[in-house]
Amino acid sequence: MSVFHDEVEIEDFEYDEDEETFYFPCPCGDRFAITKEELESGEEVATCPSCSLIVKVIYDKDLFMTGEIVESPSLAETKLEVAQS
Repeated sequence: MSVFHDEVEIEDFEYDEDEETFYFPCPCGDRFAITKEELESGEEVATCPSCSLIVKVIYDKDLFMTGEIVESPSLAETKLEVAQS
């Protein structure tokens, strides 16, 4: 079991679009970091590269979910369904 230094909401992190990484200041002077990809995979722990502290990231997992692209039905299939009704 992990002992978190703190729990921090994702809105309090700074987002770097180039690196696709969220950052939050660490007491040691460095920054906690968690990538967008990690959030999409359900990760909720941001780590500091300079010390052993970790924080729990509070965020809505549904906003970061990635998955299959579901194609909408084609126009021909829709017309067929209407014709069969």
